Amino acid sequence: LVKFDFLGLRTLTIIDWALKAINARRARNGLAPVDIAALPLDDKASYELFARGDTVAVFQFESRGMRELLKRARPDRFEDIIALAALFRPGPLGSGMDKDWVDRKHGNAAVTYPHPSLEPVLAPTYGVIVYQEQVMQIAQVLAGYSLGGADLLRRAMGKKIKAEMDAQRDTFVKGCAEHNQIPAAKANELFDLIDKFAGYGFNKSHAAAYALLTYQTAWLKAHYRSEFYAAAMCFDIHLTDKLAIFVDDMRRSGMTCLPPAINASEAEFSVEQSGDEWVVRYALGALKGVGEKAMEQLVEERRLNGPFRDLDDFAARIDPRLLNRRQLESLAGAGAFDGLAERWSAFGAAETILAAAASAAEARQSGQGGLFGEGPANVVPIRMPGGEPWTLAQRMGAEKESFGFYFSGHPVDAHAHVVAAHGARTFGQLGAMPMPADGGRTGATMAALVEDTRWRTSAKGRRYMMATLSDPSGQFEATVFDDMVAEEVQAAARNGACALLGVELDRRPGEETPRVTIRSLQPLEGLARRVRLQLEVEIADPAAVARLAEAMADAKGGNGQLVLAADLGEGRADLILGRDFAIDADLAARIERIDGVRAARLKPLEAPRLALVG
Repeated sequence: LVKFDFLGLRTLTIIDWALKAINARRARNGLAPVDIAALPLDDKASYELFARGDTVAVFQFESRGMRELLKRARPDRFEDIIALAALFRPGPLGSGMDKDWVDRKHGNAAVTYPHPSLEPVLAPTYGVIVYQEQVMQIAQVLAGYSLGGADLLRRAMGKKIKAEMDAQRDTFVKGCAEHNQIPAAKANELFDLIDKFAGYGFNKSHAAAYALLTYQTAWLKAHYRSEFYAAAMCFDIHLTDKLAIFVDDMRRSGMTCLPPAINASEAEFSVEQSGDEWVVRYALGALKGVGEKAMEQLVEERRLNGPFRDLDDFAARIDPRLLNRRQLESLAGAGAFDGLAERWSAFGAAETILAAAASAAEARQSGQGGLFGEGPANVVPIRMPGGEPWTLAQRMGAEKESFGFYFSGHPVDAHAHVVAAHGARTFGQLGAMPMPADGGRTGATMAALVEDTRWRTSAKGRRYMMATLSDPSGQFEATVFDDMVAEEVQAAARNGACALLGVELDRRPGEETPRVTIRSLQPLEGLARRVRLQLEVEIADPAAVARLAEAMADAKGGNGQLVLAADLGEGRADLILGRDFAIDADLAARIERIDGVRAARLKPLEAPRLALVG
């Protein structure tokens, strides 16, 4: 039996939670429950997931380095999963054992054995000594060791005590001569080889137990991704960094993570059906500062008395002792009230909602209203604040405060057309690329939001800057050594600006992600002003055309082009509605929220080409 550490117990809990949701869904469909202990160990979809390196949230296999090893290894049997669990450690990786194993598995190197008699022992690992148990078996096969004696040899090799090693070498050489007629010179060579690998060998029984959990979580992710992720996110509900990774991984794989909604979300992460797809609904209790207990009671009120009709109904039914302004602002900033009111107005109405809730509670206590919303309380309707709708940047800033990360988009996304035109890549994309074999630096172009800067002094007394940046793939650190570039980076941080960065990448042995050095910076806003844009609007309802015209009335005075994509039944027509609009990402976001608009897409317009005519 293996005593699992915290991560193992965490995984067992996630598996249990996921299975409860999966089997509840299967029961509704008249299907037998999944028996996780009886899973076939040859599931094609699970091995395809391993081969893609699609193992974020998969036990022991979620690091970037392991995902890269999986892509090279392309495991296709359970024995491979056990071996990879043992190989992905600093010793084996530093010695090149992983490369030998991969090359031999895929026929890029010959599978050889130190001695012909060792083929049965080493065939499962393609001739590479991976496990401590193999060290013991080799001693038994070659030198006739007993099981207890082989374990003493393994321990001696692990401790590297010279006197013990000398005694073991003598016993090994004599045993090789007696049992296999192996000459002393060859026996000493075999002893040295075993000694080398014994230092890296991992206990196979532990590796197999961990590999079984790895396989089970991979199977759940391959077949029930939504339930698996909902369970993992419930366990890590207060770990913002992990939640951001999970949301990003879901979207990268084409899976939907629905935003929090006061009339749809649970206090914890949940699964719901959206069309033909099963998706994760973001938890109310995962938002910053709202509190799970308060959200559980809010959800219970909704379950007992139905969905909240509007903010007045919400205020009339909630217990004001459970909520404060910060909680309401967090809910509004995340978009949880989007079905009841505009996000910016719900955010601004937090104090008014609390006052109305207190008034309703007082009316209930005095008998002027029904208990828990059973009858109308004598409260003044909520007056929504005046002001302008939030810009795209303000919406994303509010989401960052509520979620702890950018949920529906990232500030860099507002300049996606410029980013694409310059071939910029995210930190995540660059981290997944192989670095030069000689370990040298490589140049790249990135686009990122500059969040913070601080000055440091090296051991040699050299002053340099450390910068915290983020892009759609997450947050990362970068170094700046050039003083002029450092001033530009500092100015971008003060202004909360996004920039196009010329960088150098350097990944050192054992590091999963590359180190980033910024060599140049260009503000994206300035670059965007030089690009002529086209806004392509796709409509689902002809009535949306009038709403579009109204929204574009104040957008005259630029050089952007507006195109209406019209569905003609047997084809599509692109109608140019004007070439003199001031188009930007905020306008595109407002247009996309119009009822009847299916999509609003920004893209750079190519400059007109001159042609000579004869």
